[in-house]
Amino acid sequence: MTSIAKLTEDMITYSQGDLHDIHHFLRVWSYARTIGQLEGLDERTQFILETAAIIHDIACPLCREKYGNTNARAQETEGMVLAAEFLKDAGLAKEDLDRVVYLVGHHHTLSDIQGVDYQILVEADYLANAAENDYPNRQIQDFCRQYFRTPSGIRLLRALFPLSVG
Repeated sequence: MTSIAKLTEDMITYSQGDLHDIHHFLRVWSYARTIGQLEGLDERTQFILETAAIIHDIACPLCREKYGNTNARAQETEGMVLAAEFLKDAGLAKEDLDRVVYLVGHHHTLSDIQGVDYQILVEADYLANAAENDYPNRQIQDFCRQYFRTPSGIRLLRALFPLSVG
């Protein structure tokens, strides 16, 4: 099975020097890894989570070219196909591959979040996006109340944005 380090290297290469995309997925991966470890995920779930975090925005370059933007729905739809192709030779069990592809295809879908890996991916992506896009305090407060569920994710959000979340 391919290691997280190899997947990261492959995704950096795939990103063709787009530092914004590379830095974003590295942030999301770092937050996801941290939250997953703090939440005590088993090794398999942690690997699935980290793999999904690394490739969660794999469709962004295609969406920019094809649609002129990175619309969430288009990104999820296109991302599922690209994720499956990207990981086809990574040596993942079919069930694990299917789960990663599902997570990539749903990481912007905030309804019916099922599974701690899905929850953590949503939280990690939000942490990175809030910092990168300088979200206003009220938006951070509202998102935290509505969507953050893991104690570790909530602690990280409060540490990163101490004036935003009480």
